[in-house]
Amino acid sequence: MSEELSYTIEEVSKLLKVSKLTIYDLVKKGELPVFRVGRQMRVDAKDLENYINGNKSTQSSTNPVPLIAPHRAETKKDHNIVISGQDLVLDILGKHIEKHSAYKPLRSYAGSLNSLISMYNGECDIVSLHMFDGDTGEYNLPYIKKILIGYPYILLNLISRKAGLYVQKGNPLNITSWADLGQQHVKIINREKGSGARILLDEQLRIHHISPRNIKGYKHEETNHLSVASAISNGLADAGVGIEKAAKIVEVDFIPLVKERYDLVILKKPENEELIKIVKEILTNSAFKSEINSLGDYDISQTGNILYETF
Repeated sequence: MSEELSYTIEEVSKLLKVSKLTIYDLVKKGELPVFRVGRQMRVDAKDLENYINGNKSTQSSTNPVPLIAPHRAETKKDHNIVISGQDLVLDILGKHIEKHSAYKPLRSYAGSLNSLISMYNGECDIVSLHMFDGDTGEYNLPYIKKILIGYPYILLNLISRKAGLYVQKGNPLNITSWADLGQQHVKIINREKGSGARILLDEQLRIHHISPRNIKGYKHEETNHLSVASAISNGLADAGVGIEKAAKIVEVDFIPLVKERYDLVILKKPENEELIKIVKEILTNSAFKSEINSLGDYDISQTGNILYETF
């Protein structure tokens, strides 16, 4: 491998045939060095080669060591943490954490459900969630209670925001509700499985007794709000689920349908005590709130509130 060659996290995960969050876990534990190009983390080809060769050299014929060792005990010098989620406010949170503590935040851009499962598996430290439960009308907690079984945790509000439907400029098909997506002439573009937007759509279809099989474009997926909005702006679809902010970046109209809570969950374990304290202080800090408020389209009235905590 050339020393000038480098890989993205996704490329490394494909090369090693493991999930991206497993690679984030290796980075978090200091086993795989990374460098940054803007917001993107990259792995130098030589460092990847050294990691692979290092694991090969420690194997024995009788007790081979697996390439990925997820249960290695962390040392005191391990200050990397993984923040999972896609909203811009998480980058701002990471910046404040790095500024006011010894932690070095790493970013995963997985969806809410996949991130929560990764937290259960010990691969994420702070997970952002916006998962609507159609049976209770609640956000996030019904899912957390089902997935983080056996773990103590704290749930904090980060922001609230409007979610709904992107439609083409001028809304030529007069789409105004979830039920309108069931019309035969309406083509949607979907989000990936495990994302909060996909869960919101699926729950609303269930509530309105609409089968996904009857939704044109249901299997066409994009992995973020901007991609969905862009596809609609370019005429590839008539509607898609997203948040208000992306509609102002891309030229589409936005039909607000729900106000969703965007929360943070952190496991309450001894090594996280300092992290929880720092996150609480940041979320209630006026400078942090002012920075979020300046972005517009976010409700910070509950920011920093403890919504649920196990003991």
